[in-house]
Amino acid sequence: MTQNTSTLDMGLPGIAAPASANMRIWIAVAASMLGAYMAILDIQITSASLKEILGSLSATQEEGSWISTAYLATEVVVIPLTVLFSRAFGERTYLLASTLLFMLSSVLCANAWSLSSMIAFRMLQGFTGGAFIPMCMTLILTKLPPKQRPIGLALFALSTNLAPTTGPTAGGYLTEWYGWPAIFNINWIPGILLLAGIAYGLDREPKKIDVLRNADWLGIGCMALWLGAMTVFLEEGNTRDWFESTLIVSCAALTVIGFFGWVAASVLRKNSFVNLGLYGQRNFLIATLISMVVGMALYGSAFILPLFLAQIPGYNPIQIGKTIMWMGLPQLLVMPIAAILSAKVDNRIICSIGLALFGASCLMNVFIDSSTGYDQLFWSQIVRALGQPFIMVTVLNFATNGIAPQDLPSASGLVNMTRNLGASVGIALLATTLTNREKFHSLHIGQAVSSYSAQTQERLEQLTQSFISSGASLASATDQAVKVLDNIVRRESYVMAYSDCFWFIGATLLICIPFVWLSDRVVSNHGGEK
Repeated sequence: MTQNTSTLDMGLPGIAAPASANMRIWIAVAASMLGAYMAILDIQITSASLKEILGSLSATQEEGSWISTAYLATEVVVIPLTVLFSRAFGERTYLLASTLLFMLSSVLCANAWSLSSMIAFRMLQGFTGGAFIPMCMTLILTKLPPKQRPIGLALFALSTNLAPTTGPTAGGYLTEWYGWPAIFNINWIPGILLLAGIAYGLDREPKKIDVLRNADWLGIGCMALWLGAMTVFLEEGNTRDWFESTLIVSCAALTVIGFFGWVAASVLRKNSFVNLGLYGQRNFLIATLISMVVGMALYGSAFILPLFLAQIPGYNPIQIGKTIMWMGLPQLLVMPIAAILSAKVDNRIICSIGLALFGASCLMNVFIDSSTGYDQLFWSQIVRALGQPFIMVTVLNFATNGIAPQDLPSASGLVNMTRNLGASVGIALLATTLTNREKFHSLHIGQAVSSYSAQTQERLEQLTQSFISSGASLASATDQAVKVLDNIVRRESYVMAYSDCFWFIGATLLICIPFVWLSDRVVSNHGGEK
């Protein structure tokens, strides 16, 4: 593959980190972390309020899936483009403009009058909010001195870890207290802090608009095509029965065409907007693969557990939030420990421990039943919270170790893009697994619960007599008894399907451990030690 020199030629501002970071730089970095947290939070924050949003917009549950799909599709597209836009407009101007547009789009979402308008505003929100995630990591890598980067990366990992777990909680409380528009209007509070922090912490930079005229627009177009199409393919596939849908078939074709067009453009053009040659470095390749798997597990479990709690024990949004908050809270204590250890211990050991703990927490949930709730899930959430920081900190260290300074923005964009793609893949796989495994278990349980079975007949008779004693007629009581038994079969089928999903996540995380040891030894002093 031709070595990409685009970022070297781009003269990115602040590429040489100072000897020490002053208060202004730390304020800018902290503000960008708030932006990254806000952007990721808004992926999940609508999940607890979707019913209320759809009711207000007169939309169906199936149509409502586009509210999250629209955001994810544009967010994942803009992440790799931040290198280009930050050079053309300057980091300060680009972040300020993105923040203002994100706040505006949030207000528009809160005041959407139809599903179409909500989807359009969510697309704008995702396109502007997606800039915060890679820009935060870029500022850490280019503005902080090597000795302080582990602290910055640990805080960045904490913000990106907490957001998916606190999203449903925050959305549930805000909707309960103030109505669903509050989940969008609340963005003004962190938005104002973000504006102030970036305006104060970053210097003005000269604009280089000619960069846009000379940009690799063919490669950019192909990248946008395959990322957008793949996100829609993954997010909508299960609800549309995959390749039975013309839309899904079209998205699959566009994904393949766009991907190979993007790769070809990046290889053949010297000044491509991202350096795909980074995938030729073993540590970076392994880091991005683990990042994708962790994205699958992180967002997939944040998707499947609230779904289980709502469907089986019948938890409301606030009860769900109180249960899953233990995925995140302990990380506030563990993350500093992970950062300190990563600077002293072989990161392969730390990452392996983190993957083992995260995987074990999912396997602990394999034993769920219809009575499982807060008490039974508490310790599995604690174990998960102990493991996640060790993974996120070390993956970022693997991804950035040995990367040339001029390639750090490209590395940031590719790592974050891969994690977001992993999120979409994980949610799609788990949604499909849940559907298919429920059908499988329902079939097998149904064969056991046969009308010819003496135990089944006895149970139906007990239920029928119970309904008759409550005043129902014989015919009505019989129908109600059959429905009760059918609901029990369906409930247990879903419980077993959820168990399969947790098993899948846990096994996938554990399988990743040997691959960690294919990378070089890394200690996060960012002085190049291996």
